[in-house]
Amino acid sequence: MLVVMRQGASEIEIRGVVRAIEARGFKAHPIPGVQRTAIGVTGNRGAVEQPVFESLPGVLEVIPVTHAYKLVSREVKPEDTVVRVGNVPVGGREFVIAAGPCAVESLEQTLTVARGVKAAGARLLRGGAYKPRTSPYAFQGLGEEGLRILATAREETGLPVVTEALDAEGVDLVERYADAIQVGARNMQNFSLLRRCGKAKKPVLLKRGLAATLEEFLMSAEYILAEGNYQVILCERGVRTFSDFSRNTLDLAVVPAVKAVSHLPILVDPSHGTGRRDKVAPMSRGAAAVGADGLIVEVHHEPDTALSDGPQSITPAAFAALMDELRQIAPVLGRTLPRPAVSPG
Repeated sequence: MLVVMRQGASEIEIRGVVRAIEARGFKAHPIPGVQRTAIGVTGNRGAVEQPVFESLPGVLEVIPVTHAYKLVSREVKPEDTVVRVGNVPVGGREFVIAAGPCAVESLEQTLTVARGVKAAGARLLRGGAYKPRTSPYAFQGLGEEGLRILATAREETGLPVVTEALDAEGVDLVERYADAIQVGARNMQNFSLLRRCGKAKKPVLLKRGLAATLEEFLMSAEYILAEGNYQVILCERGVRTFSDFSRNTLDLAVVPAVKAVSHLPILVDPSHGTGRRDKVAPMSRGAAAVGADGLIVEVHHEPDTALSDGPQSITPAAFAALMDELRQIAPVLGRTLPRPAVSPG
């Protein structure tokens, strides 16, 4: 259920509605909008008596929410949500690019890649300190040392850091070092992790599961919002199909589908979505064309020797060329993309 306040409703009136919701054992989620504030109601197991809330001071109307997911729905919040990762807004006019190595291997490697993607115009640094791998014998990441390396790269380049937490306990460390917490595809329905992310003070980048439907994807985001963290960015990273020419099938059709029913921003990961570096650029262009809010791209200065996902990682030079292509596309779509950094001298 959604309680819509009148335009100009006072803070006292809004707090009064929140108290009335909570007094009945429900959870209240105030959502400020451009014109007026709406208050989402969750925790009710059946229909709520609308007249109880319609008569409260400052209330315009009470609207039932038809979707199983409520807080992520445009029924609750018609305007697009803009999530700030550090000082970078995701979901606004800017087409935001997060780039960096799949796995943090060393300080030198991470700084080399971070400098390269920053120079080309990336706005966020992605990198894995913890790596959930299919094989238990594959490189699993550097752990906290990797987080410290990412923090050092942020200090030098100014790029806010996005990195993955594997479990509820790991969120504490990622919160300490990074600017956004990534929930990977394998953990999209790890509900204890989602609830912990919902209590975090940092934005969450939620990747779609390997075979998740649109509703399952949005319901996972709902877990995070229901705990009070409304700063969620969705990410399409490919789904498992019968395709034999790419690692996954990048489902670009989900982007406009998400935009139609949810106010949350959505990025596209063409690296995991294809598993082939020669497909990263064309699928990145496609992602921009269908309305994605940005990309998360894997970049490595020596991809053939990378400890994780080298075949899908592009070089800093290829990344710079991709950014040049996207700068030509972005204005046609009403988007902006930063110019590459100019070296002094």
